[in-house]
Amino acid sequence: MSRTTRLLTLLQVLRGKKRPVTAAVLAAELEVSERTLYRDIAELSALGAPIHGEAGIGYVLRSGLFLPPLMLNADETEAIVLGLRYVDQRGDEVLSQAAADALAKIAAVLDPASQEALRNPTLLPGPSGYGYPQNTVPLNVFRQAIRSQAKLQIDYSDAAQTSSQRLIWPLALGFLNEARVIVAWCELRGAYRTFRTDRIAAAAEHGERYPGRRSDWLREWRKLMEQQNESAPFTPDKN
Repeated sequence: MSRTTRLLTLLQVLRGKKRPVTAAVLAAELEVSERTLYRDIAELSALGAPIHGEAGIGYVLRSGLFLPPLMLNADETEAIVLGLRYVDQRGDEVLSQAAADALAKIAAVLDPASQEALRNPTLLPGPSGYGYPQNTVPLNVFRQAIRSQAKLQIDYSDAAQTSSQRLIWPLALGFLNEARVIVAWCELRGAYRTFRTDRIAAAAEHGERYPGRRSDWLREWRKLMEQQNESAPFTPDKN
């Protein structure tokens, strides 16, 4: 690879690291010597890249650097296209339109080789299937509540058609093969629960935000899911 390409690739690698990474790891990833890597780091720093490094800890790219977002090779292009087409199949109207808009923006800035990968991908998302059950409450209601950390009052019917009213803290929307679900903390159960969106008859914001950070609640839910999956398969409607 050319020197310019190597420098840009190094920036991309650093941008993808959340924690400091050592010169040895970076050199191995780029398939260059550590001496070359040190020279590249010095050159990028001289050009203004906010790279911070400490002996024995490694390098990290601080915020504030603009990089062209679409330096994509063929594999990266196909991965993105596959994901967007999957979203187009599985999402609601809002997500499907967002996927189409994103794909158009990506197509507008790709190089000729990547354009070919876009037009004739080697990866396909598979058949659309039978679709999801119809929702009474639009998914946008849940998305807005998730983004604002708003408590939601919902009317819910479980798999046995038992109705109940729940006050939930919405954390994320999940798209499973058979249904869409909302991951939430349920005040009635005092635990995490997943609710099928097609079984929610009504939903309204309660007027309060739930405490803490959504990311922390979601991280805790993921830990519990990992433990549960080791002992039993996940069921999306155990409420």
